[in-house]
Amino acid sequence: MNASSDTQTMNGRLDMSKSPDGGSASASPDQALPDALQGHALRYLLDEVDPRTGLVADSTSPGTVCSIAAVGMALASYPIAAERNLISRSEAAERALRLLQLFHDGPQNASANATGYRGFYYHFLDMKTGHRAWQCELSTIDSALLLAGALATAAFFDGQGEDEQTIRTTADALYRRADWKWALNGGPTLTHGWRPETGFLPYRWEGYDEALILYVLALGSPTYPIPAESYAAWTRTYTWKRIFDHELLYAGPLFIHQYSHLWIDFRGIQDAFMRDKDSDYFENSRRATLIQREYAIRNPLGFEGYGDCCWGFTACHGPGPDTLEIDGVERRFLGYSARSAPYGPDDGTIATWAAAASLPFAPEVVLPTLHRFQELHVGATGPYGFESTFNPTYPSATGQKPGWVCPWIYGIDQGALALMIENHRTGAVWEGMGRTPWIREGLRRAGFEGGWLHRAPTGSESEVAP
Repeated sequence: MNASSDTQTMNGRLDMSKSPDGGSASASPDQALPDALQGHALRYLLDEVDPRTGLVADSTSPGTVCSIAAVGMALASYPIAAERNLISRSEAAERALRLLQLFHDGPQNASANATGYRGFYYHFLDMKTGHRAWQCELSTIDSALLLAGALATAAFFDGQGEDEQTIRTTADALYRRADWKWALNGGPTLTHGWRPETGFLPYRWEGYDEALILYVLALGSPTYPIPAESYAAWTRTYTWKRIFDHELLYAGPLFIHQYSHLWIDFRGIQDAFMRDKDSDYFENSRRATLIQREYAIRNPLGFEGYGDCCWGFTACHGPGPDTLEIDGVERRFLGYSARSAPYGPDDGTIATWAAAASLPFAPEVVLPTLHRFQELHVGATGPYGFESTFNPTYPSATGQKPGWVCPWIYGIDQGALALMIENHRTGAVWEGMGRTPWIREGLRRAGFEGGWLHRAPTGSESEVAP
């Protein structure tokens, strides 16, 4: 892992005049900075892999394992890397096919050392074997992100060569194998997951969360579709709020408002809930982004550095657990936590990638924030662009600004950043998934109407078809 990258630094600061592919970035700073950040994110997904299995590392921390969600994002990102000339189309296809075949051929049974069961996969896998790591759970949402990536890469590789045809048929087989009805465990909503030692987890997907893509995939399945009533049961747990003069479907961490949008263009399409609110999920994510910025401006807890161009609150690592007295105030700092705005928890930790991944929703506030991060030198030492998180309130070991910075980079952060920047730049991921019959069917069964969903797909539909 960690092959050499072409990250350019200048005076201890990330040089955005060069892209990681070695070419010159656009003359426009507002285009050059996202392009460079995307290039660095793609380099992570290309470099931080096991050389034999191709599995993608959860993070750059020592002894890391594979995150299957990061694999899904990598599958969707390799075509982008080819389009950007970081790798050839044939190499992108080879990487995608190797991963798809590993998940297709890996052991699918109820043992404690398998790759998956009933068409779902364990949250974390051993990088070298592809088998379950850490006694983790069989995760429905992480499996959904993996399968979404499989469908996205199948939509791109539409050629008639053997590798590209096999990509499409293998992605189709993986999607058809997932037993979504089993994942209901006899209830109206989908469960979070299952363990071979204890059975189903006691949690179900309730309240607005990242599970929108999970439900679309489960509804669209040609083999084990869940009933439309399951989606209605999930949306009945939603909470609509008014915050800072914005009305929205509430969720505090920013990643919740982003993950389903990695794959699907929700502009102008509405389910029954959003029709009743005269909104859509894209507009909802825009409002969530603006609320995060407004919270940072108001900064009710008085953390260092917050402002109109310094925000991004989501599930991420922080400098804790620790408690320090700073300027006469006792501060409790968290480790990994689902930070959120405006109701917390909040310990002064800002996730750079979370702000960047909101670029499609509100570029007018995200771009100045990215430039501010660049000025703060939060990408000064790492090989993959900005550091994932930093905390200006928690002092660094050397006393330097901007305070504590996370020592590791995370695959799902880089994957979300790469895909959302591409959706902002070209909409290519959205367009490919919009041509996929199962995605369209899942949206229709969820009650979505309007916009692009009523138009015939552009180009030829994916061979992942009935």
